[in-house]
Amino acid sequence: MTPVLLASALLLTVTLSYVSLCAASPFGNCRKCRGMGHAIKTDRKGRAKRGKDCRRCKATGKRIRVGRHLYNVAARLHRDGTR
Repeated sequence: MTPVLLASALLLTVTLSYVSLCAASPFGNCRKCRGMGHAIKTDRKGRAKRGKDCRRCKATGKRIRVGRHLYNVAARLHRDGTR
């Protein structure tokens, strides 16, 4: 197998895997709060306590994946263009 063919097959496999992941699970954990929906703070004694709500995910702990966002934009553009 030539390196070009191998690289294109690998790229196709990774792309199809990501597309199937976006179709099966369009939301992933928020990168800022790590899916908790809030920050972790410590009090003066060093014990962990709940901090402020995460503004990026609005305290849900979930975010939309980049691939799903691109699909939504393309679908909206197609829907608006064919009306």
